[in-house]
Amino acid sequence: MSSATSVGANYEEADGAESKKDFQHKIGICRKEAKETKYWKCITLWKEAQELTLIFSAILLSSKKKVI
Repeated sequence: MSSATSVGANYEEADGAESKKDFQHKIGICRKEAKETKYWKCITLWKEAQELTLIFSAILLSSKKKVI
């Protein structure tokens, strides 16, 4: 997820901006990259939660089938 590291790099560029317009443009890029990072993090967390749900569902189903 390169967008996560891009936020910092773009902020450094904004810090050295040559004009107010250049600064605003680079901060806008920072915001865009931060939003992209949030998106990918959410997707990753959703997939992990879904995998855990499936695992626990399988364990629960299996435990109900066992005769003790």
